[in-house]
Amino acid sequence: MTGKSDKEILANSMYEDDPNGNSAPATINQVSGQPAAQEATTGGANTIPAATSPRWGPQNKGAQELASLYSPGKRAQEIICVFTCIGLMIINLALIVKHFRWERISMAFISALCGIITADFASGLVHWAADTWGSVDLPLIGKNFLRPFREHHLDPTSITRHDFIETNGDNFMVGIPILGYLAHYFYFKSPCEIQQNFGWIAYVFLCSIFVVMTNQIHKWSHTYWGLPRWVQLLQSCHIILPRKHHRIHHVAPHETYFCITTGWLNWPLEKLRFWSTFEFIIERVTGLKPRDDDMKWAKKLT
Repeated sequence: MTGKSDKEILANSMYEDDPNGNSAPATINQVSGQPAAQEATTGGANTIPAATSPRWGPQNKGAQELASLYSPGKRAQEIICVFTCIGLMIINLALIVKHFRWERISMAFISALCGIITADFASGLVHWAADTWGSVDLPLIGKNFLRPFREHHLDPTSITRHDFIETNGDNFMVGIPILGYLAHYFYFKSPCEIQQNFGWIAYVFLCSIFVVMTNQIHKWSHTYWGLPRWVQLLQSCHIILPRKHHRIHHVAPHETYFCITTGWLNWPLEKLRFWSTFEFIIERVTGLKPRDDDMKWAKKLT
C-alpha cells in the first residue's frame, strides 16, 4: 500500500485499540532531537526515554494547550452551522423524493457515486492543506480551523471525546452554501428542468451529504469500542473510512493517506505521488516547509 509494514505503522502511531496507549512515552533521538519511533528505536544507542511527557494522548502538553484554545465563539458558530445545515438537508431530501422518478434510478446512482468520490477527494484536499500549511497563529483561521488538525495529530483519540457539535460543526458549515443553492434551484426551476438535470441534482446532494458527514466518519475511524454494528459493516466493506486504513495517515510525519471520507482515493493518489509533488512545487516557489507548524507542536513534549 504505502511501503510501510504493519510493524512500522504500529511503532510510529498511537495504540488507539489500547487505552493505555494514550500515555505511550516518547523517545528522543540524541542526534536530531526529534521524536523517534517508540518500538523501532527501543534499545538504540542514540535514543533516550523522555518519561516526563507522553508522546501522544490527552496528557501531551501540546495537545492540552491546543484543546484550551477551543472558544465559546467557535462553539456558537458550530451550533448555528449544524442546525442550519440539518434544516437544509431535510428540505432538499423532501424535494428530491417529491421529484424522483424510477426511470432516473440508474442515472441517479452513477451521479451519486461520482459525488461520493468527489467528496473523498475534497476531504483529502482540505485535510492535506490544513495539515501541511499554515499556522495556529494565523488570524481567524489559525485557532478556529487549523487548531483541530494540530491537536488531532498529538491526541488522535481527542475526536472520540468531542460531542456531535464539535465533531461536525465545520463540515456542516461547508455544506450550507451547497445545500442552500440546491434548495434555491428546486424552488426556481420548472419540474421539466428538474427532471432533465436530476443526475446533476443527485451528484450535488450526495456529494454534500458525504462532505457534511466526513468528520463523523473520521471520528468512527478512531473509535474502537461501542460502534454500532451497521457502522462496523460499512467500514469492513470499505464504504466508509476503515480504522486500519486511516491509521496509515497517523504514522509520523502524517504525510500520506489524507482522504478521510471513504479513503478510496488514497492508494491511487499515493502511487501518483500527488501530494508530495504539490508540496515540492509549493516549497520551491514559496520557500515554505510542509508541516513546519505541525512539527513545532509535535516537539512540545514538556
